[in-house]
Amino acid sequence: MPQKRKQQYRHLSAFILLALAEGPIHGGAVHTELMCKMPLYKPDTGAIYRTLQQLEKDGEVESEWDTTNAGPARKIYRLTDIGWSRLEYWKQDIEQRIVNLNYFLTTYNRVSGQRKA
Repeated sequence: MPQKRKQQYRHLSAFILLALAEGPIHGGAVHTELMCKMPLYKPDTGAIYRTLQQLEKDGEVESEWDTTNAGPARKIYRLTDIGWSRLEYWKQDIEQRIVNLNYFLTTYNRVSGQRKA
């Protein structure tokens, strides 16, 4: 089962970068964004914050503390140029995966139909 959890988060950084492409936001808002727009994709907040830390370490995002609102300070994340380049990589990767998955589905439908005949 651990492999399934690892696969679940395979594209988490891509989805986080995509959320940040719409504008700077804090980690909790990234989680809300993903849960609202992709209800079948359920990353936990810990995974999101660990991924944000790694993206920042890799130079794909940068952050600053927002202390302008009442309550605790929030770390606001934004994409860097490296992050935009990485987002383009993910776009190309996902497009290729779609081609491969469509091939699989088309071929499966064809061969499974032959088996039933």
